[in-house]
Amino acid sequence: MNTFTIPTAATVSPANQAIFDNLRKGLGMVPNLYATFAHSEHALGNYLTLQNGKSSLTAKEREVINLVVSQVNECAYCLAAHTVLGGMVGFTPEQIIAIRKGGAAFDARLDALARLVKSAAEHRGHAAPALVDAFFAAGYSEGNLVDVVMVIGDKIITNYLHALTQVPVDFPAAPAL
Repeated sequence: MNTFTIPTAATVSPANQAIFDNLRKGLGMVPNLYATFAHSEHALGNYLTLQNGKSSLTAKEREVINLVVSQVNECAYCLAAHTVLGGMVGFTPEQIIAIRKGGAAFDARLDALARLVKSAAEHRGHAAPALVDAFFAAGYSEGNLVDVVMVIGDKIITNYLHALTQVPVDFPAAPAL
């Protein structure tokens, strides 16, 4: 496989340079996968708009989705990044492992979410009807379901980008399951 180059601030457009500056201010770095989006004039800005869009889901719920989808898609980059982010939103290392396996027995509502997302990700959107019912029974709304699909789509984008580029992971590796 060809080595996919990681753009630097010196090699990207002025618009992407400004985004790099904002990422450095907020994260202290420009993650390699974000930098890779900057090969395109518009992809990085478009992706960040999607990722940072308003949602009815909490930060913890979004991380459940990110971890489950990244595990289903076997994305080492996103698993590493979201293991860090999962800890930042309050999950323990043990809870992160459980979520990656597709459940959250420690929280009934998050468990319904994780199980639905795992089924949807494994079956290209065709989750088991009982899991959709359990999601609603856990107190989620139709609007929440739409937002779940948005986060699944967001994560598929980065999972696929990493799968196709294999840029180096610049987060601590996620533990193996």
